[in-house]
Amino acid sequence: MTQLTKGAQAALLAAIVGALCLLLESVAPWLVQFPKAWVLPATDWVGAGVEWFLLLIKPAARAFSALLFYPMEAVSAALNQTPWPLLIAAATALGWMLGGLRMALMALVGLGFVLASGYWSEGMNTLALVAVSVPLALLIGGGIGILANEYPRIRGPVQATLDVMQTVPTFAYLTPLLVLFGFGPVVGLIASAIYAAPPMARNVLLGLQRVEAEIKEAAVMAGGTRLQQLFQCEIPSAGRQIMVGVNQCLMAALSMVIIAAVIGGFDDIGWEVLLTMRKAQFGQSLLAGLVIVIFAILIDRMSGTLTEDRRQRHDPRVAWGILGLGVLASVLFWGSLGSAEDYTLFNPVADRVDAGLSAFTTANAAALTALKNNVMFYVLLPLRIGLDQAVLPFTWGFAWTPAMSAGLFAAGAALGLLCAWRGHLALGLMLLIAAGMLETGISQLPWPFVLAGAGALAWVAAGRGLALLTVVLLTTILVSGLWERALLSLYLSGAAVFACTLLGGGIGLASALSPTVWRVVRPVCDMLQTIPLFVFLIPVLMVFQIGEFSAFLAIIAYAIVPMIRYTRHGLTETPAEMIEAATASGATRWQMLRDVRAPYAAPSILLGLNQTILYAFAMLVIAALIGTTGLGQSIYLALGKADVGLGISAGAAMAILALIADRIVQGFAEDRRRALGL
Repeated sequence: MTQLTKGAQAALLAAIVGALCLLLESVAPWLVQFPKAWVLPATDWVGAGVEWFLLLIKPAARAFSALLFYPMEAVSAALNQTPWPLLIAAATALGWMLGGLRMALMALVGLGFVLASGYWSEGMNTLALVAVSVPLALLIGGGIGILANEYPRIRGPVQATLDVMQTVPTFAYLTPLLVLFGFGPVVGLIASAIYAAPPMARNVLLGLQRVEAEIKEAAVMAGGTRLQQLFQCEIPSAGRQIMVGVNQCLMAALSMVIIAAVIGGFDDIGWEVLLTMRKAQFGQSLLAGLVIVIFAILIDRMSGTLTEDRRQRHDPRVAWGILGLGVLASVLFWGSLGSAEDYTLFNPVADRVDAGLSAFTTANAAALTALKNNVMFYVLLPLRIGLDQAVLPFTWGFAWTPAMSAGLFAAGAALGLLCAWRGHLALGLMLLIAAGMLETGISQLPWPFVLAGAGALAWVAAGRGLALLTVVLLTTILVSGLWERALLSLYLSGAAVFACTLLGGGIGLASALSPTVWRVVRPVCDMLQTIPLFVFLIPVLMVFQIGEFSAFLAIIAYAIVPMIRYTRHGLTETPAEMIEAATASGATRWQMLRDVRAPYAAPSILLGLNQTILYAFAMLVIAALIGTTGLGQSIYLALGKADVGLGISAGAAMAILALIADRIVQGFAEDRRRALGL
């Protein structure tokens, strides 16, 4: 054992535990299925404790909610009652000041589309929610970042709390807030502020930590007080990083406002998307979704210009001229403008989309059903419940037999021995473990094997501390009664991440090798990263209807972008001296890619994998709206029942899975960086 590598030791431990569980299943079934008698009523305990606390602070929360209602209503009324030519002119003028002609045209065309869509009023209500929630999030996040910078003792706990907040699924925020603040749009506003605060806090803290020591020393030498040093010197010096936080805060708030429409009952775009999706009016749903996308792109691009070091200045007289034209048009055509809701130029297009979709699905029903069934029966179902249960006469055309199981294990063992003979014992053991997991299914894995395997993997990645934390956190899920749902979530998110790794890695590789491919892929990635999560559900629902396959596709669409970007970035950022050395040694293009670029890009690719995992878990809960099972479904059901205990427990379990995966991948990435001397 002492001569084995850490990877081989970890794989051997997992293989032994898994084999013992399978061999002893008949005499000790509790090794496979965790006994219900051992489950603690943790969900009830959490619900009782949280509800007691919420009832304690509910009067203050309701008063705060009532206070927030007035500015939100005021902003909404101001946006809806202002003539639409003036609002479009103001956005166009702002676009000119921030980004010149291109951004001005983007604002003009974008808001023109919103007007023509018939969703102007709903769009203004959405912007009102964002306009009130973002300053609140900036204030909270900025304050947390400054406090963490000023008091190093609380920095660690603050960063850990921010980690947890950013891994907790978005829907999990809504259940306690629903109990605390009641049903209505203010809940969405507060949820958006809470969800959007962590990016601001992180960037404020990061920006202040990066302020050069010389600047701080100069402020001290000038005799400034601590507040003067902070607000007159350090914060302005960290301005660029802080503006990155503002950009991320805006995008997070917009995304959460859409999600909060589930309980908001407010006449905004999120509610329209949800309502039209439920009615299967996919043309209108797509139209409302495009309005969200336009808002997201405009907010992202305009706020993104504030992070640029050398932003080009544009003539303010042009902006005043545009604004003047808007005022003039509003005055001259005041009586003939009509209501913004009367402009429904795209309704016929939406109707044609519905008709075309119906015709497409009818004409290609056999092919679409075959695609969905093939992926479900031959890929997803075996991963979920194992080959021994998924291979049936009506799915595969034959039944799985014990002899086939023996053959699968024998093939795994043969490949494992071959790898071990070639000096790759860890890989050989992993192949044997993979054969066992494929035969059993992820949702049916014995709990001791999962605990041992995850703990061993964490030990290889980052040592005993992470291994112990992993086992303890997974045990809390086990004894809380959420284990089966957690494994179902792990199965679907794992399958989506694996697909993203293969597909996204391949696209990233092609983008690194061909600038032409990257010119095509880049705008698609930019668009996918600005689309709120809700909108990803629309196209898959339009074609494949409700079901696990649709959820699988939606998760892939949302989570694939980081894998593409980080793979390409890692492969194209190889130092020039390494390329020159490989070229001088006569390496071919393939050898350079395999032996030079790929090893150097490994940390970046692992970071992309890390982000893909977190994106997949985030989307998993949203996908519960269209037919997933597991923790996401539990969170959504808890929201419908206002079950605080189940909502928080399931959200915490999802956050635990995401946090463990995040720390393990980060550990491997850090190990690769150390190996490369980075």
